[in-house]
Amino acid sequence: MPSDTVGNGALVPLTGDLPTVYPLHHGLASPICSLSISWSRGNTLHLSLFSATAAKVVEVKLTSEDPEIPDVHWRRIAYGSVAPFALLQSRRSSVSALLKTPSPYHSDWWENVLQYSKEIGSLLGGSKLPPSPIIDDSKTIVKRDEEPTSLKAAWELIEIFYVDKQSQSWLPERLVDWLADYDSLFTSTHETIHGKLVDFQKELVNIQVIEDDPRYWELLSSALSVGWLDIVVKMLRLHGSYQLDQLSNRELENGLVETVATLISKMPRFHPESVGKLGECYKSKPDFIKSWEKWRSQITKLDCSPFWIQCDNQQTVEGLRNLLQIMLGNTDSLCMATCYWIELYISHFLYIRPFTMGIESMCSLAQKCIQSKPQSNTHRLEGLMVGILEENTEVVLAECSREFGPWLVAHAIELLTAGSEQAEVLLHEQRYNLGGISIVELHRLVYAQILSSHALTWQIAPIYLTSCVKQGMGLLENLLYRQSIQHNNVLLKNIEICRLYELDHISSNIMKIAGVYHWKHGHKGAGVFWLQQAQDSSCLDRIAQQLFDSVGKSISDESFKQWEGMIELLGSESKPAGGLEFLHKYRDFKKSLQKVSVGKSTEIARQAVGSLILLMKNPSTPQRFWLPLLYDSLKLLNWKDCPLLGVSETNLLLNKLQDLSLAKLRPYYTEASLPHDALSSIRLALATNLGRAILDE
Repeated sequence: MPSDTVGNGALVPLTGDLPTVYPLHHGLASPICSLSISWSRGNTLHLSLFSATAAKVVEVKLTSEDPEIPDVHWRRIAYGSVAPFALLQSRRSSVSALLKTPSPYHSDWWENVLQYSKEIGSLLGGSKLPPSPIIDDSKTIVKRDEEPTSLKAAWELIEIFYVDKQSQSWLPERLVDWLADYDSLFTSTHETIHGKLVDFQKELVNIQVIEDDPRYWELLSSALSVGWLDIVVKMLRLHGSYQLDQLSNRELENGLVETVATLISKMPRFHPESVGKLGECYKSKPDFIKSWEKWRSQITKLDCSPFWIQCDNQQTVEGLRNLLQIMLGNTDSLCMATCYWIELYISHFLYIRPFTMGIESMCSLAQKCIQSKPQSNTHRLEGLMVGILEENTEVVLAECSREFGPWLVAHAIELLTAGSEQAEVLLHEQRYNLGGISIVELHRLVYAQILSSHALTWQIAPIYLTSCVKQGMGLLENLLYRQSIQHNNVLLKNIEICRLYELDHISSNIMKIAGVYHWKHGHKGAGVFWLQQAQDSSCLDRIAQQLFDSVGKSISDESFKQWEGMIELLGSESKPAGGLEFLHKYRDFKKSLQKVSVGKSTEIARQAVGSLILLMKNPSTPQRFWLPLLYDSLKLLNWKDCPLLGVSETNLLLNKLQDLSLAKLRPYYTEASLPHDALSSIRLALATNLGRAILDE
């Protein structure tokens, strides 16, 4: 329910923003008489609607997940990010232990986070696009291997500013590369250079004289303003003066075009590597400054050249000279060439402020660019970028949560705290208004709650819960108890999680619950198995009593055969089985009697007698089964070849009969269902056997 305060016991306070409206298509005739709402698995609601003549159940999916990423890809991201997250937490624990003494590891912690960031980033790629043709088309301007996503763009943006300390010197160039990869994302809210290039490429095949099209020169200026040198040079060489039949007549024009193309391809870039793109890259700043000044002087010299006057094609002259103005950093030209503030922002680093150092100046420049290019709509990446440039960790977290959801927040927090003690303190300090937990723990709990609500992801939630010191283990116990014990795979997974986190008491309780459930639902063998695993002797004793009643009043009843498989489950070790020990021994006795009935071997008969004596001696044998056991053994007691029982054994059985006659006087004695002459037959057989045994001895 909505809450305006934090002190009402709610774990996650809700803001006062307007609620999201979800359309409901039910197809029932109005009016709706009744409506019932219940939660379903995952982030879904079940709505039961009743009209005067019909009823219908509708499922409504409530989601704030990125629409660019399908559910299957989201689950792949969720599972793939578990291992890097767990490894980083393990390393954090190791480093924390080392930091109790002076250690160099703290300053190098960002390297661990960078490795983690690269592993996570590799999971966030968009869908693969169809393969490009083997033969390269000269008129193909824009090529991509995969469709970019805002989630990956956000992750890389955070990595650039917070984690990769080695690239801080050439941060502007990293932003140029970032925009080249993700400018297409902004097409949903703005007109973009990428969008205009794609539209122009579709019409390129129908254009006869490309240099006469104003859009051609406009796009050249736009692509150059954001540093897409490869595209600019390729488009310049589509110029008509390069055609063989035109080259002799337009030699001067072609020379100007080629000179500008060469200058563009030789543009100095302060970047550690060329990464297969045009431009001359420099790792040393002095070398870069020297080359930059030389390059700018060449542009200035060309701009003052008399060849512009001699060229007949005025449209080419104006277009090329506008490109020179872009490279010379003309503010008006850059503003005209770019579509929205981020593109203008990038162009400043390329041509006006190529030696920019420090994020403070970058923030003030961003504000000026926003004022120069005001927009009616904003893309969700813009708010994140502004928060990063303002160095406001709380704003960055809020933007990540609002626009990209709990997954990004739970994982990106590690990036925000890499090498920043201020952010570390801010995000890890305990807060009274959050119930004593930190911001880090809060967001991990929120993400773990989302994982727990889905049948396909609940098993990875413990990774995040165990990283929450205050409330994680308590919520983990609740999660494990909530899982279904009906399905064996889920139950085994639950027990495995308990083993991994040394939650033996929870594992034992879950196995007890599973045993009782299966027993009550007729799965007798499974019930006994899980109770044995839980070592619950009291339950097994009670089950033994129920089992005796199910077998029937007579132990010799044929219905006992249905329990033989379950008794087999008890195995050779009968102690953990409690009261079921008797049934295990009776099963052995029953098998011995079956062997006696099909043959007349005295040795087999002696083995059966041995099983009988063990049963009668064993205190776990219920008294009401003594008489049926002896009645089933009449053939053994009357064995013709020789007496199978000695004097002491016969006296033991006679004493049992005596105890049985005294037990009949007790109020709760249960009479066995035997023939009326069963007792006299047993007495006669025992007496006869006693006489024969005395004579033999």
